[in-house]
Amino acid sequence: MAPDRDAVLKALERVIDPELRRPVTDLDMVRDVVVSPEGSVEVVIALTVAGCPLRSSFQDQVAEHVGAVPGVTSVALRFDVMTPEEKAALATRLRGGGPEREIRLDASTRVVAVASGKGGVGKSTLTANLAAALAERGERVGVLDADVYGYSIPHVLGVAQRPVVVDSLIVPPVRGDLKVMSIGLFAEDNGPIMWRGPMLHKALQQFLSDVHWGELDTLVVDMPPGTGDVAISVGQLLPRAEAIVVTTPQPAAQQVAVRAAVMAQKTGMRLLGVVENMSWLVGSGQELFGSGGGEALAAEVDAPLLARIPFDPALREASDAGRPVLEAATDAEASVAIRALADAVVERRGAAIRKALTVL
Repeated sequence: MAPDRDAVLKALERVIDPELRRPVTDLDMVRDVVVSPEGSVEVVIALTVAGCPLRSSFQDQVAEHVGAVPGVTSVALRFDVMTPEEKAALATRLRGGGPEREIRLDASTRVVAVASGKGGVGKSTLTANLAAALAERGERVGVLDADVYGYSIPHVLGVAQRPVVVDSLIVPPVRGDLKVMSIGLFAEDNGPIMWRGPMLHKALQQFLSDVHWGELDTLVVDMPPGTGDVAISVGQLLPRAEAIVVTTPQPAAQQVAVRAAVMAQKTGMRLLGVVENMSWLVGSGQELFGSGGGEALAAEVDAPLLARIPFDPALREASDAGRPVLEAATDAEASVAIRALADAVVERRGAAIRKALTVL
């Protein structure tokens, strides 16, 4: 008996676009389905770009789900490319019919901005691993690298794939369960970004309005160090963002971190708390950078000390390899401490979001 075409279409509803995270049938990506009396099925899927790097995911899913339909003896998948008109229609569908210049985050999405007073305290590494820890808890998480001059999230998470542009909508690359966006994904050969303040604001605005984040529980933002233009822009564009300030134990770092905490509060962010990084050397307990900086900072800004993260070679090795330490060394001291940080963040942010997002 020949396979039922409707059953094949029903099976295709379980084929999920790995970047957009929606069924290909909902996205009108299924261009044709041909079922032969002998049981062979040919499916044609229209991709947004010809060289889609994730086409193997479509092949595996179609083979699995269509191949399981009664009567199917073989499955063939061909790819086509969407026309400009189809891309425009897809972009409109993804926007939900909303205007292009609207902040593109769900009303329920929590925004956690990870800030520091100075560079070199491990802020970006903690941002990436905190995002991974939240995803490990079952949350839908995005990571926005707002450190335009010192972008490092792509390296820390091992993401090299360029974002896909659908009409005027940018689809962020997906790394496991994380959606990732960084100016570094557009830069050529690790090139420098040499922009003045207005360009920084425009880039951040575009990352929030033109990127299709989809349904997120949490967007973790890697802030640039200090109190410059981007910190002000985040306060303007995301008035309900909540901030975490990272410091190392020594007084010099703690005193500089105070400025980042005060800046977050002055721009309307709720200060979730403080993280002390590189607190002690794993294996010896030696306090390489002194002690007490995190506690002193928390007391000065009237916020809790959320976690103390050890100086752990496993964390450095994992980051250099482009993997979260939770994945590369799940039982490492740093992994345990970062999971505890994620628990503290979830517990601390428990109250409802205070303000709606700004519409530009």
